[in-house]
Amino acid sequence: MSETDPYRRPTYPLLIVVSGPSGAGKDTLLARLKAMSLPFHFVVTANTRPQRPGEIEGRDYHFVSRSEFVAMIERDELLEYAVVYGDYKGIPKQQVREALASGKDVIMRLDVQGAMTIRRLVPEAVLIFLIAGDESELADRLRARRTETPDSLKTRMDTARKELQYLPEFDYVVVNRTGALDDAVEAVLGIVRAEHSRVHARKVSL
Repeated sequence: MSETDPYRRPTYPLLIVVSGPSGAGKDTLLARLKAMSLPFHFVVTANTRPQRPGEIEGRDYHFVSRSEFVAMIERDELLEYAVVYGDYKGIPKQQVREALASGKDVIMRLDVQGAMTIRRLVPEAVLIFLIAGDESELADRLRARRTETPDSLKTRMDTARKELQYLPEFDYVVVNRTGALDDAVEAVLGIVRAEHSRVHARKVSL
C-alpha cells in the first residue's frame, strides 16, 4: 500500500494518552467514553493507593501491594511507572502490546509525569492534556472528593500549576468545564478522527 494513494493508505491503531492535573476529570471523561461502547481498549493501570469508594478492581485500576508492584518492576512488566503522591502507578506493557496487535486504538490515563515518559519512549503516541475550566473549578472538584485535607489540597493545586508548564510537550489540549463533559468527550473523539485522517499515519512501536 502507498501513502500517496488515498484509497490504499495504511492505517494503524493509535496509542492515546489522556493526562492533566488531578481533578481535571480524567476518570470521568474515560468513564463516559467507556459507556459509549466505542472500539477502544482502555488500559487498566496498576496502582498501590487505597481503593476509593465506587472503584472496581480490574475496571478502574489493578490495586496491588507495594511488594507486588516492585516485583513487576523487577520483571520489566511495566511500560512506564512513577511515584505519585507517595503511591506507585504503572502501565502493564503486555496489555498495551496485545491491544495494539488486535487493531484497537488504545487509551491510557496517566499523570503528567507518566505522559512525559511515554512521550520519550513512544514518540508516535497522541498526548492529550485535559484541564478544568479554570483554577477555581479545579479546586472545587478536589474539595468535592472529601478526601483532601487543607494541606493536601494545597499540594495538589501547587502540583497542578507546575504540570501546566508541560503543556507545550502535548499534542492537544481539551478543556473539561464543569457541566460540559459532553463537549470534552466530543473534542477527544474529534482528535481521534483527525489522527486517523492524517496523510502520514502514526505507527506505534513498543
